[in-house]
Amino acid sequence: MSHAAFVHSLWTMSADPAKKIPAPHIEYAQLSPTLIVLGAAVLGVLVEAFLPRRLRYPAQTLLSAAGLVAAFAAVIALAAGGYGTGKAHAAAMGAVAVDGPALFLQGTILLVSLIAVFTFAERRLDPKAHGKRVDSFVAQGAAVPGGEAEQAAVKAGFTTTEIFPVVLFAVAGMLVFPAANDLLTLFIALEVFSLPLYVLCALARRQRLLSQEAAVKYFLLGAFSSAFLLFGVALLYGYAGTVTYAGIADVVSGTVRTVDPALASTTGNDALLLIGGALVLMGLLFKVGAVPFHMWTPDVYQGAPTPVTGFMAAATKVAAFGALLRLLYVVLPGLRWDWRPVMWGVAIVTMLVGAIVAVTQTDVKRLLAYSSIAHAGFILAGVIAVSPDGVSSVLFYLAAYSFVTLGAFAVVTLVRDAGGEATHLSKWAGLGRRSPLVAAVFAVFLLAFAGIPLTSGFTGKFAVFKAAAQGGAVPLVIVGVVSSAIAAFFYIRVIVLMFFSEPKADGPTVAVPSALTSTAIAVGVAVTLVLGVAPQYFLDLAGQAGVFVR
Repeated sequence: MSHAAFVHSLWTMSADPAKKIPAPHIEYAQLSPTLIVLGAAVLGVLVEAFLPRRLRYPAQTLLSAAGLVAAFAAVIALAAGGYGTGKAHAAAMGAVAVDGPALFLQGTILLVSLIAVFTFAERRLDPKAHGKRVDSFVAQGAAVPGGEAEQAAVKAGFTTTEIFPVVLFAVAGMLVFPAANDLLTLFIALEVFSLPLYVLCALARRQRLLSQEAAVKYFLLGAFSSAFLLFGVALLYGYAGTVTYAGIADVVSGTVRTVDPALASTTGNDALLLIGGALVLMGLLFKVGAVPFHMWTPDVYQGAPTPVTGFMAAATKVAAFGALLRLLYVVLPGLRWDWRPVMWGVAIVTMLVGAIVAVTQTDVKRLLAYSSIAHAGFILAGVIAVSPDGVSSVLFYLAAYSFVTLGAFAVVTLVRDAGGEATHLSKWAGLGRRSPLVAAVFAVFLLAFAGIPLTSGFTGKFAVFKAAAQGGAVPLVIVGVVSSAIAAFFYIRVIVLMFFSEPKADGPTVAVPSALTSTAIAVGVAVTLVLGVAPQYFLDLAGQAGVFVR
């Protein structure tokens, strides 16, 4: 057929009145958690536009909290309706999966985000600026640091209440990310939650230049990783002729015989599959913070406002690991022999680098950043297990870890000196004598990070390592235990520093938080202890939620 005839046949096909474009069939009720959060975010933008300044802060705080609670209720309703087990299916024309792992991770993300919003709304920690209470965020984001505009904004008592709708947009992206059931939805969800995070990182009230530097680093490296991911999506489409997870999995396993003639020359070309899969994996490992894609983590965690760091460290990890699990277990199970050795290497290097480099850190936020890298390695051990136990152990670990992280960063916001937060470790010396309660709470979080029994960290590590060992990855578990021992050294070192050294005369003070931050820290401690002492119910819950819809 000549080119002109081909174009003509296409034209006549499209002009055929009988062949109308079908309207997409969207199950709004099953997508309601995401839609509620997006709706609240849009309302938040309108609140910024129409309410007077003095009303914005209470309105935004209430709206964000209400939106997240309503979305969580929707997740519970879906799970109670059997969408996590028997009724699990791909909604929205196959673009979004509604199944156990998706609902479990969405519930975790929503709870974590709700606690994070409490820390965002905290206004008791900084001294009053010109008679008005201020939060951790810059008075006016567009003003040059230290310039006249910024001074005028501070004097007028401005606060950046736009952070609330921005956080909600990020949460909405995170809800779609682990549930995405085709590669394009995955990419769009990645962008929807990454772009707000880039903005939030740059909005610290103190140390503005440091936070802007963090945001630029995060943005540049994030743009690179997004590009890799998108290039991988293109190659996988060339390989399979489809971007849906099930479609690619079918081509990988060799069950598809009807091939689109336009793609006949590339379909089934293994080079495209291997390179495309590797590039998509790189994009996800970047978000997880695995070595060698971890270089942004310490800088961004240190520079971003601490409430944002806590939110990022907890929620982004949950979303990214959910997407990683779905990619490896649903799309590429047929490639297991190719990706497992690579993931072995990544997990081992991540655990060791995270634990060893953390020993040399002198800043609390950088220390927690390297600790989060080490934890990414531990969670990868569960991913590598390639078994239902592997999935459920990873789900449990993510839920446990995210609350510990949030609580730890909430405590970091309390320790202050004249320049704002005192994050240098030397300033934490003797904190246990000056304010025993705060130091004791931080010690609980550090012990949970170290995986000491009777904390959630121990239960999570035990579940992940057990799944990995049963999956035949015993050497990996041995490396994990060694890394945990190295990591325990620097957690315990901080505890010793707080309780067994003399406080300095000019040391930092512990600010008295409002009920918001107190609630966040209390929830963190409660979850840490409950999941450590009586984890069985939650382990069973994660076990029931561990089956992906195909």
